[in-house]
Amino acid sequence: MSVSIQFEPDGKQIEIKQGMSVLEAARKARVSIRTRCEGKAGCLQCKVTIEADEGLIHSPTEAEQRKMGFFSTCGERLACQARIIGSSNGKVVVHVPEDPLKAAVRKRLLEQQEEDRLW
Repeated sequence: MSVSIQFEPDGKQIEIKQGMSVLEAARKARVSIRTRCEGKAGCLQCKVTIEADEGLIHSPTEAEQRKMGFFSTCGERLACQARIIGSSNGKVVVHVPEDPLKAAVRKRLLEQQEEDRLW
């Protein structure tokens, strides 16, 4: 059995087997999720919001709860620690925040377009 994971806002979807982390699934789907610690729950850069059918995602690990603190109660998870455990067909939607560098570049390009319109 497999689980379907959809990554938003890209809309990419991939079928994976249980036991894989959301970060590993993202890499397999060629979705960029920032990380510096390579999956050791050390950097907090891989924060994502996950919507999943009941029983498909493993509960937060102790390391993840320690790192996330308050944010663990807000529905955010570390992609490197959230593992797929469901063995039945189901669906998981992962909302990946925009990379800060991409956001800054996009903002600057929009500002430049506005300046160009003035001429």
